[in-house]
Amino acid sequence: MRAALFTSALLLAAAPALAQDMPAGFHAGKEITEYGPVASIDYDLEIPKNFDFKIQFDAKDGADAGALNKQLVSAARFINMSVENGVKMKNIHLAIVVHGGATLDLLGDDAYKTLKKTDVDNANAGLVAALLDKGVRIYICGQSAVAHGARKEDFLPGVQMSLSAMTAHAILSEEGYSADLR
Repeated sequence: MRAALFTSALLLAAAPALAQDMPAGFHAGKEITEYGPVASIDYDLEIPKNFDFKIQFDAKDGADAGALNKQLVSAARFINMSVENGVKMKNIHLAIVVHGGATLDLLGDDAYKTLKKTDVDNANAGLVAALLDKGVRIYICGQSAVAHGARKEDFLPGVQMSLSAMTAHAILSEEGYSADLR
């Protein structure tokens, strides 16, 4: 219960930012309302009923200090647009493999400020909590963590360490996750 209240507080704190950053033609999603704005589309490729999505996202580009990571936002957007178009949450299985510059976007505030060399908090904390709350698996590349001087305990709660990004992608592929080809 305490974790849920903390997550709710983080999400509520981020809500005003969504309205300010909303691209023209987009609206807040129904599942993760604070992140991942979507556009309503009249599309032709129908989503098969009860289709199971298993997608792995690759996040290597870091965000500017205090900004949201675009790859993390894309995962929230995928959830929101899928649910808005009839896909059940139980049929959405996402994993995000984070490495390179994006490594710092998964740090708790103290480590974030130190390693990012900034005085602002990590804007991604609420987004990461929202994604984890929806069952998204988030893996940090252990090799990138060491390269950036981060330890396992420096990362946000729920973020899991993998040996490497390559290892995580190989395992997820074997588990049936397709790659996000953006």
